Order: sequence, then structure tokens, then C-alpha cells
Amino acid sequence: MSHLVIERHDKVLTVTLNRPEIGNAFNGELIAELTAFFGDGLAAETGVHCVVLAAAGKHFCAGADLAWMKQTASFGKVENAADARRLAGLFESVDAAKKPVIGRIHGAARGGGVGLVATMDIPVASDKASFALTEVRLGLAPAVISPFVIRKIGVPRARELFVTGETFGAAEALSYGLVNHVVPEAELDAKVAERVKQVLLGGPLALAACKDLARTVTRLSDDEAIVKTANLIAELRASPEAQEGMRAFLMKDQPKWTK
Repeated sequence: MSHLVIERHDKVLTVTLNRPEIGNAFNGELIAELTAFFGDGLAAETGVHCVVLAAAGKHFCAGADLAWMKQTASFGKVENAADARRLAGLFESVDAAKKPVIGRIHGAARGGGVGLVATMDIPVASDKASFALTEVRLGLAPAVISPFVIRKIGVPRARELFVTGETFGAAEALSYGLVNHVVPEAELDAKVAERVKQVLLGGPLALAACKDLARTVTRLSDDEAIVKTANLIAELRASPEAQEGMRAFLMKDQPKWTK
């Protein structure tokens, strides 16, 4: 991994975007590395219960690397479509990751960087962070990231921010639903650690099930949702993890996964 730094601390993996000299902007290599990590790479990390996604340097993610954009400008329709599908695969891999993803957001998030924030389960932002969907000002549209962003901020807000491309701050991002928490920059690491601590209280299989439930159940019909949720709770109740959780609760003990 040339553009990512991956560190493991017990049950937590911290993944850091590591292109600080250009604001951690996306290029083909970074997209491929993130997709690989959140796909097969994360699945191979046994004993990991959650992921922290952070960035080195002054900014979280400036969107697309200008050199990469110049390269794609010469692509034909077929090449552009394939390139867009690779980018979509990145956002889908983070969104669908089997572990909760906690974001540490500081500095600027632009374009695809906003899309990356939108795929996280618990994005925590510095009060100095800023956000913008600037594609329209380049004659483009936030097409690939739009499903993820709209699920977070809703259609009315997206219709405005997509067409204005204007910058908004952390407080606005919180009110829009793009981020979950905003804290003073000096308290950012502490807040991320506190969120990690809370997530680690949950059973690892239950964490994956809860994440999938929250991201998918509203896309189902009523009948489909009834079947999915009934099957899910039946499966979880019969699992060794739930049996351990109930044992610990009744005995006023801590479940084994927290020890």
C-alpha cells in the first residue's frame, strides 16, 4: 500500500490516507488500494471489530487529483465508464464493509472526499472542517457519489448543494446529516476514541448485522423487510455470540468480546 498507512491496535484498524502533499486527492492507485482494503483486505483481518478512516496532513480529501483528471479527460466514453465504475466500487466497498467505519474528518473534504464521508457509519468532524460538492463548477456532476450523499443529506439539500457547489462548514454538515459529530479540533482524537470505545461494546457479528440492517432495510418493501428482519433476529438469537451476551447480562458480567 503506497498511498495508505494501515495500523492495528487490538480490535481496531486505523486506515490513513497518505497523500498529504496533494490533500489526499484520489488517483487510480489510491482508489485501487482503498477498494482492495475495504474488500478482501478487511475480510482477512480476523479479530478486527471496527475501522477508523483518517487522513494525513492538513486536509481529509481534496477530491480528484488534477493529474488524474487530466488523464481521464483524454478517455473515450467506454474508458470513462470503466473508470467511473472503479470509483463507484470504492464507495460501495466502504459503505458495505462488514465492520463499522468511524471517520476522523479534518480540513477540507471536496467532491469525492464528501462521498467518502457519506459512506462512513460514524463520521466525526473537526469544527474547522469544510465540505463542498464542487463538480458543477468544473462542468461535471457528483454522479458516482450521489447515491451515498443523497442517502445522508436528503434530496432537497442535495438539489441545492449539487447545483451551487458552495462550501459549507462542519456545523452545516452536522445539521444536514452528513457527519454525526462535530468537536473542537483539539478534541477530535478523543471523540473518535470515545466512539470506538462505544462500538467495541457490541458483539462483532451483531455489529456487522446492525450495520447491514441500518443501510439496507429501508430499501426493501414492507414484506421483504419483515422476512429479512425476522430471519435476522432468529439467526442472531441462536448464535453463540448472543448466548454469551445474554449470559453476561444475566450474570451482571462483561461479555467475552469486550475483554
